Amino acid sequence: SPAGMVLSVLVILLLSMLYEAVKMGKAVLLQRALLALPHSLSQESLLEPEEERASSPAEGRWFGYHMGQTLFHVVQVVLGYMVMLAVMSYNAWIFLGAIVGSTLGYFV
Repeated sequence: SPAGMVLSVLVILLLSMLYEAVKMGKAVLLQRALLALPHSLSQESLLEPEEERASSPAEGRWFGYHMGQTLFHVVQVVLGYMVMLAVMSYNAWIFLGAIVGSTLGYFV
């Protein structure tokens, strides 16, 4: 039905926008994770025994950011495959909805 097609295109458009938002969120988390890394990774600090070295708060923040990136990656892969499967229906309106959603998501 026409109403079902409009709803399908709208859902694909929103999924494509969400995909772009997740992709951007993953990039922001990567930037924050890189800033949380210790500034000095000299050979001496790498060779120190683990029990002598105290775990710094920056390492905990880096791990949290890395876990966030992992979750964002899983969501991005799932959304990407869902949009791909919708596009593989070979419906021109669904395809245009995915393209417009991706464009709007990137723009926003």
